[in-house]
Amino acid sequence: MYDKNPAPTNRLRFVVLASSFGTLIEWYDFHLFGTLLTVMSQNFFPQASSFFSLIAMLVTFAIGLAVRPLGSLVFGWIGDAIGRKSTFMITLGLMGGATAAIGILPTVTQIGPSALVMLCLLRLLQGLAIGGEYAGAAVYVAENAAENQRGLVTGFIQSTATVGLALAILVNLITQKILGVQQFIDWGWRIPYLLSILLVVFSYYIRRHLNESPAFVQLHLQGKTSSNPILESFSDPVNRMNMFLALICVVAGQGVLWYTANFYSFYFMERILKIKFQDVNLILLISSVLSVPFFVIFGHLSDRYGRMRIILIGFFLALLGLFPIYLAMFSIGGSHAVDPVTGNLITSAFLFLIGLQFLQNFIVSLVYGPLAAFLIDLFPIRIRYTSVSFPYHIGNGIFGGMVPLIGLLAITNANPLDAFSSLSGLYYPFFIVVMSFTLGIFFCRRLTKKSP
Repeated sequence: MYDKNPAPTNRLRFVVLASSFGTLIEWYDFHLFGTLLTVMSQNFFPQASSFFSLIAMLVTFAIGLAVRPLGSLVFGWIGDAIGRKSTFMITLGLMGGATAAIGILPTVTQIGPSALVMLCLLRLLQGLAIGGEYAGAAVYVAENAAENQRGLVTGFIQSTATVGLALAILVNLITQKILGVQQFIDWGWRIPYLLSILLVVFSYYIRRHLNESPAFVQLHLQGKTSSNPILESFSDPVNRMNMFLALICVVAGQGVLWYTANFYSFYFMERILKIKFQDVNLILLISSVLSVPFFVIFGHLSDRYGRMRIILIGFFLALLGLFPIYLAMFSIGGSHAVDPVTGNLITSAFLFLIGLQFLQNFIVSLVYGPLAAFLIDLFPIRIRYTSVSFPYHIGNGIFGGMVPLIGLLAITNANPLDAFSSLSGLYYPFFIVVMSFTLGIFFCRRLTKKSP
């Protein structure tokens, strides 16, 4: 049974807007922690060396990523059994509450090691929430649209991860500019977290006016919803194999590319190229904003030319371009790229790095733009929330989420004068993309079949 009765055009626009805004806020909340790692490490590991404290905070960051698959199962079950709308309303509140709580959390110097325990628990809650949010929004939007519009409408959902990250960076930079560097480090980092309260309340107000998806309502009226979506998703051999193939052929490669472009590049520029925190954030902010339309464009193109075709082109360009991009970035390093008076990057180096960062985000958009529609096409309505969510969060939370930690450890002892030594952090994501590209070509025919 394929999805029927798409929402009218005006209603569909509201559905896309409301769903995308809520998902954007959840990504803002979730990625805020990653953008503030170097600042928060000084408050939660003040006695440690800067490198050790950053590694420790990356481990805390990874906790939120590792729990995402569990969140996908918990909220996937609720979404398939009870409804899409109710589920992502719950995840919105859970994420907003956990994020705001980080904003008022005492530091280690105030209450001791228990602060770290509470921080880890709050990261767990954030991971659970994002584990349920993404699939809920993507599935909900797709089930309100005609089948030949899925790539276009879910492309807006796909863009929210990058927009949320850009918003987090922007809020950080504005707050730091107003307060000054030292006050931002001491207490100003809390403001971006607390701002989440206002954003979540506004998003909740918008989302409460949404109706349940037509496809789920039809399934519910016919009494065909799943009573145990987790068991059904994993016990059906065809569905189980589709989840596995989706993970290794597409989502794992997509996950490592996204985290390489948006987080590993940050540490590469800061640690290897020795670029100031503010300049790195500006580079990431501008390049992210420039790349946003392409997530929608490539999602839309996948409606016409096929999801796997667009995704495989993205993987191919990544294999060709990943090392050359970082070699070009490496060439920027050194005192010749820095203004001797201000210590800031000279304009030409700044623009060059924005261009290279944009190239990474452009490649990511080829793979990530069609991803939601690809996953939704692959799984049946009755267990779609669970089946979409689980491989997505394994690929991004585990495969992708390990990129910053593995990459930073790999370049710990890198020779800053040796380009190939400094690029050792790329070996892991490159290998995963090779795997996904090769297997994606081999299983392409199977992965392009739409589920009934």
